[in-house]
Amino acid sequence: MSRKILLWGIGFALLSVILGAFGAHALKSIVPLDKLQIFETGVRYEFMHAMALIFLSLYMEQKQTIIGHENGLKWASLFFLIGIFLFSGSLYGLTISAFLNPTWISILGPITPLGGLCFMLGWLSWGRVVFLHKVDK
Repeated sequence: MSRKILLWGIGFALLSVILGAFGAHALKSIVPLDKLQIFETGVRYEFMHAMALIFLSLYMEQKQTIIGHENGLKWASLFFLIGIFLFSGSLYGLTISAFLNPTWISILGPITPLGGLCFMLGWLSWGRVVFLHKVDK
């Protein structure tokens, strides 16, 4: 499981670098500044949570002996993944709306906070596991 999470994290980190370069070089000439800032927020949160997935996979690998807490860590990774799709994905869609103006774009506004909620739940899930797993060394 931690290998899959690591691969997702690496993939999202790569994608965020690609999208960041795209935003800095291609988008800045075709979208207004406020839309570009929205896009950059999506890239930033995608990268942060890609790193979170990478660190979470390493934590899972290190703590293989944590009995009973695997589900909490799996939930954390799932919340991070869903959060990236909902939060960053909706911000990318809002940026695209600056020049495509699709009719379905109005649904993206309410989706962004759901992605943010998923990020929070991911951090809470991971924090719960760390809090409940007390090891004296």
